[in-house]
Amino acid sequence: MLLLPITATAFAQEQTNDSIDTNVLDEIVIEAPKVIRKSDMDVYYPSKSAVDNSKNGMQLLNNLMIPALFVNDALGSVTAAGQSVQVRINGRQATIDQVRALLPETIKRVEWMENPGLIYNGANYVLNFIVANPTLGGSLMLRAVRSLNANFGNFDGNVKLNNGRSQWEVGLHYNPSYNIKIHRDYYELFNYPDGRSITRTEKPLGGHFDDTSGRANVSYNYVKPDTTILVVDFNLLRAFPGVVEYNGLLSVSNLPEQVRLKDAVGAEGYTPSLSMYLQQNFTKNQTLVVDFKASYYSGRSWSDYVETPFEELTPGEKLTDIYTNIKDRNQVYSIEADYIKRWQNGRFSAGATYTANRNRSQYENLDDEIFHQRQDKVYFFAEYFRRFGKWTATAGMGLQYTNFLFRETNQGNHSWSPRPQASVTYSLNQNHNFRLSFTSWQSAPSLAETNIVPQQIDSFQWRVGNQNLKTSSSYMLTFMYGFNLPYVTGSFGIRAYTSPDAITPLLYWDDNKLITTYENSTGGLQNLSFFLAPRVEIIKDWLMLSAYVQYRMEHMRGTGYDLRHNAWSGEGRIALQHWGFVLSAQYRYAQRDLWGEKISWGEDFNIIELSYNWKQWQFGVGCIMPFGKYDHGSKSLSKWYKNEQHTRMDMRMGYLQISYNLQWGRQKRGVQKLINTDANVDKSTTGGR
Repeated sequence: MLLLPITATAFAQEQTNDSIDTNVLDEIVIEAPKVIRKSDMDVYYPSKSAVDNSKNGMQLLNNLMIPALFVNDALGSVTAAGQSVQVRINGRQATIDQVRALLPETIKRVEWMENPGLIYNGANYVLNFIVANPTLGGSLMLRAVRSLNANFGNFDGNVKLNNGRSQWEVGLHYNPSYNIKIHRDYYELFNYPDGRSITRTEKPLGGHFDDTSGRANVSYNYVKPDTTILVVDFNLLRAFPGVVEYNGLLSVSNLPEQVRLKDAVGAEGYTPSLSMYLQQNFTKNQTLVVDFKASYYSGRSWSDYVETPFEELTPGEKLTDIYTNIKDRNQVYSIEADYIKRWQNGRFSAGATYTANRNRSQYENLDDEIFHQRQDKVYFFAEYFRRFGKWTATAGMGLQYTNFLFRETNQGNHSWSPRPQASVTYSLNQNHNFRLSFTSWQSAPSLAETNIVPQQIDSFQWRVGNQNLKTSSSYMLTFMYGFNLPYVTGSFGIRAYTSPDAITPLLYWDDNKLITTYENSTGGLQNLSFFLAPRVEIIKDWLMLSAYVQYRMEHMRGTGYDLRHNAWSGEGRIALQHWGFVLSAQYRYAQRDLWGEKISWGEDFNIIELSYNWKQWQFGVGCIMPFGKYDHGSKSLSKWYKNEQHTRMDMRMGYLQISYNLQWGRQKRGVQKLINTDANVDKSTTGGR
């Protein structure tokens, strides 16, 4: 999750062969290290055992045991130190399903960037698979994961057909998840400005969640080596009706009797998207790249909050009944063009991106009133990379313009934000290097944060957006030492982060309503973290351990508050593999993040799995959360509102997994997409406690 600059260009510049180079002297073969530390990335070459014990790209990534990277193949997630990871295939941004569709034998190397350059437009971390495609024949991949004691599973199918310079791909993915039992532990305290207070304690009475989705994709690749690359990809994502519902019994300090509670939030919709990519190489090591994306979202989000007396004296009586239903018809278009020029020891890159969001929201609970939001973003950057013996340096500047407007009120905002970035790397030798990097990025206000339509959350709380928000800026300075020792590789580092005008929630009272709006915080967030990420080969080719441990100190300031928070977090994986068997276990203690007046954390998680490979087949059995208690929650620290909630789920789920791979054809160098414009369509969100 940290490193240097321009990513994509490194593909063509720093690596010309897809396999590990070897030198043969008097029948002695000297292999290159499995981990190569470069100025702007760490490059991992899959070992034979890692490939042999994998049946798709996610399993191979898991078997690489990259320090700091947490891969959950069963649930389909890739994170690093609690942050999202941008996944790419040959430089082109990809989904987890597309990574699963990769044949391990075609993955030549994996590039891990912990401090991506300006060309990635603010990504936390970037993971790039360099893949070679067959010139003839094709492949068939099938995978099924099914829980033994819950309605949960993953089903994937993928076909690739190759003919010379062309490749066609068709994929289908279905992820059923319904009626999963869930409950929460919940406590809240409301403090009024006049000194009054009300406490509400929720005793869980159960609940459930549904989150089923499906995706279909069709893509075409054309590759004329060293000249032209064309990629056309169409995706259709369907989110089936989903819901998270909690039921509880409330004890309220100012009421004589208990109250029954139902709190449900749901969504459904579909998102077709189209992307087209063209790369043209010219003489004198020059490249022009153009990437276009378009997405459309049609769906709805809803919430239903009901409080009723525990002993209903009047049938059908309700103390509180809040229903919100928002129908979205949103679209986004994005186009990026980059120019890249390379020299023997240098590289220059420059580009521009334009993104247009057009959002239309219809509120069923407000007599079908319609609201429109327009958001335009323009991004320019230029960056230069240079080698000086054992030193490398990168410096660049980005500039982002953001403009958003609500048509009905003719209100909005616009801003220009500079984005400087620089890195210096010193490589003592292949086994030791030092990196100092500075990066910055911007975060534009979201649709939910700027929407001024009031939304009632419960009998006390309301939410309303702020149209005067400005795009916020974040800055990060990282020092890291990377090491390759005989049985241990990894990194140690210190990271300092600040976002002086972070967009955060702001709470205030309006009569008897507690309003949540948003502000560009005064003072913002600062944190300092220390991290260690080792990978240990305990028994060569048999037993491996990877881990990530972090200690973080945070300071958050906003209107009416000044908060500090310190916490440990970490994750790890151990794997024993031999004779076609792989026994692995993972554990994660999620990062506790301070943001605004709230500390929130992701999933505290563990999993154990045993798999066996036989010819084209792989069979596996595992258990999610075999130890401990699942926890995912937050804690509010506002002077007006104290709250602590822990989401509990019946996650002790056993599962079976079966994979089948069939492939034929010769290998060639695959598409290397150097840029990827972002076109993630925005969505409304309804209120929820």
